[in-house]
Amino acid sequence: MTCTEFLAMLDDMIDNTVSREMRADLQEHLNGCEHCEVTLNTTRKTIEIYRSHEIYEMPTNLRDRLHKAIMERCKKGC
Repeated sequence: MTCTEFLAMLDDMIDNTVSREMRADLQEHLNGCEHCEVTLNTTRKTIEIYRSHEIYEMPTNLRDRLHKAIMERCKKGC
């Protein structure tokens, strides 16, 4: 399974609407692909935060770096 194939099935995997065989294939891909594992975990966490209406406070240094990067990008033309 490729990363593209995995990403195409990500929603179904999270919703638990894939067959047992497909879930095994997806899990096998995850076992060897750190990128897709991070994508899955990040997506799950995003959904969890959204559903709980949790307000996430970014650390000040991260917020400042993000703001600076956005402003620099906008100066160059978004």
